[in-house]
Amino acid sequence: MLGIFLDTETNGLNPQKHKIIEMAFQIIDLTTGGCKDFFESVIAISPEDWQKSDLKSLEVNGLNWQMVHQGLPSQLVAQQIQDCFAKNQITRGKAVFICQNPSFDRAFFSCLIDPELQEALLFPYHWLDLASMYWVEAIRQAKMGLGLFPWETGCSKDTIAKVYSLASEQHPHRAMNGVLHLLLCYKAIVGFPMNLR
Repeated sequence: MLGIFLDTETNGLNPQKHKIIEMAFQIIDLTTGGCKDFFESVIAISPEDWQKSDLKSLEVNGLNWQMVHQGLPSQLVAQQIQDCFAKNQITRGKAVFICQNPSFDRAFFSCLIDPELQEALLFPYHWLDLASMYWVEAIRQAKMGLGLFPWETGCSKDTIAKVYSLASEQHPHRAMNGVLHLLLCYKAIVGFPMNLR
């Protein structure tokens, strides 16, 4: 089974109004933890879409107009993602998406690659979230008296990292930084079976 550890950066929080401006992912063998492939791109948007940007979002991700203006066209990025998935045989039943916030990432991903096309290409259907993984493990540990319940610690990625004595995500929150931090947290919470032996 493969995991597509994915993060997006956008110019706002509303997929009906804002655009994805950066995407990164790593395709990881969930048994060994080995990286099979990766992708990272800044995505160009129109000046009109840039004008709709939420300044708080841009402050978080550190992207500016010059960087975005020099990004790749969204159609090219979409095709590169499809090519990467085909090369790595990413299909439903053989891979899952893993994100910090899949409801957010999936909404913007679906603006880049239409859901009907995703369906036709048999893209993975399951989008798993780190917080739920942490939630279950934290409750299991707390019931054994080995830690706090997740509602006592919080479930943000940086909070989860702190619980496991890991570093916080690098700032600004660029997409590949998010992917690397997501992987670090996943390894601490879930791990990779071949690395546990």
